Order: sequence, then structure tokens, then C-alpha cells
Amino acid sequence: MQVHLLDATYELFRAHFGRPPAIDVQGRPVGATLGLVESVLGLLRDPAVTHVGCATDHVIRSWRNERYEGYKTEAGMPAELLAQFERAESALRALGLVVWPMTEYEADDALATAAARWADAPGVERVVILSPDKDLAQCVRADGRVIAFDRRRQRTIDADAVRSRFGVEPESIPDWLALVGDAADGFPGLRGWGERSASAVLARFGHLEAIPADVRDWGVPLRNAGTLAATLRAGRAEAELYRDLATLRLDVPLSETLEALTWRGAPRGEFAGLVEELRAPHLAARVPRWAD
Repeated sequence: MQVHLLDATYELFRAHFGRPPAIDVQGRPVGATLGLVESVLGLLRDPAVTHVGCATDHVIRSWRNERYEGYKTEAGMPAELLAQFERAESALRALGLVVWPMTEYEADDALATAAARWADAPGVERVVILSPDKDLAQCVRADGRVIAFDRRRQRTIDADAVRSRFGVEPESIPDWLALVGDAADGFPGLRGWGERSASAVLARFGHLEAIPADVRDWGVPLRNAGTLAATLRAGRAEAELYRDLATLRLDVPLSETLEALTWRGAPRGEFAGLVEELRAPHLAARVPRWAD
């Protein structure tokens, strides 16, 4: 079997910006939720999709906001999108899916925890993380038992793809982000460090603590290596903080067993209520299997 782990927050954002607006029976915006349901129903039509877990950011803030003041918040997000977060979780449950709504942690932490937990479980061929998020590239395994998949581009993200895109091994992604920064998450990286320089140095040394303080020990052909080394020496504590922010947690308390992730179909009663609320009768014809 394969275990599919859905980044439902990403899917909700994608639906919001890629689908026409819609309102429910009470006039509230539901376009993103409707797009999410349509997308997930398409996923469930694949006979290889048998075990599914969905992670959401129930709230945008997490433990990372306590560690770093500049970390991403809900500021600037469309109000009509924020208003649909809880509705989206209810919609996924109405499809008969397991949902992990994150508050203290982020959705990516739940996905990373689930991938680590079940990649080597008996009967599991591989875990597929359904997200193009670069943070999740750190979960990819060289043995192929954990990959990511970009549904929009229909692109598999395995260890070779991570190396091709970032120039480093998957386990070095948090270090790479610490040096380069991540605008989406709100931390800047170190001044002067770019993708090319971070890739070149980390391809050789792997992690921040392994990078020599003396640039003469680098053996990496970078014209501004001396400046980069000085910046890293001065900002090592800062870089380690950014790496901590970029490192996904593997200890999120997920109570479900692997068996609980089995998708047995959509429960008719709950799904009928969802269809009525969303004013979307066309959804019923898209359900590939009913639970009862």
C-alpha cells in the first residue's frame, strides 16, 4: 500500500486563488472549500489512494512565532480565505477522511511526523506527501520510501529531484533554508548568502556546524567565499535559529493508527449535508465510493 499525506492548507490556498468565488446558503464565502473538495474527490478516484491523512493549519501561528517574532502570521491574508479554514476541515471529514488540525504545530510538522512514523511500517510501500512545499523536501528519503508529489504540476519530488533543485541532500534542506532564507515563512537568511553559494557549501559539508570557520578549509570555488565565511561566523547563532524554524517536527501527537487512515468512502449523510451547505449538487456525482 501507499500512504498519501495531503497538505490541505496548501490545497485550500490553491483553490482560493485558482477557482471562481462561491457562497453558501447563508451567503458566506466557500469558493476555496468547494475547490478543495473538488480537488480531493479527484485524488480519491485514483485506485492507488487507499490510506489518506490530511493536515491543516487550524490557526496560522505556531510554536515558531514564539521562537522568532518575524515568523509568518495571518497578517495580509484574505479575510474570506481565513474564514474558511474550519469549514475546510469539516468538509474533509464529510468525505470520510482523517484530518489533523494543527494549532501549536504547523500542518507541515504533522505531515513530517506521519511520514516518519509510517514509512517503514509493515505493508507500506512508500509514503507520498502531496505538496510542493520546499520545507517538506527534507522528509524525502534516498531509498524512495518517502517522496513528495506536486499535484498541480504532476511532478514527483524524490531525492534526485531535491538534489537537482537545491543542490543538496534532503536532510540538508533546513540548513539551506537557514542560509538562503524563506520569504514565505518570514525569516531572511544570512546577508550575501544565495542559493548557489548555500548549495555549493552544503553539498560538501552537509550541515551548518560542519562548515569550517576558516574559509581556507572550505575548498569551494566561490569568489566571495571570504565574505560569506565572515558573515557565517558573525551570524552563526542567527543561522541556527533559522534552521530550527525550518526543521519540521517529528513528534506531533497524532493518535490515529495506520488502519485508521484507510479511506472507506464518503458517509452519505454527512456528505449530503456538505453538498447542501455549499450549494454544490454536482459534487455527489464525483464521489467514487460511499461508506454506507
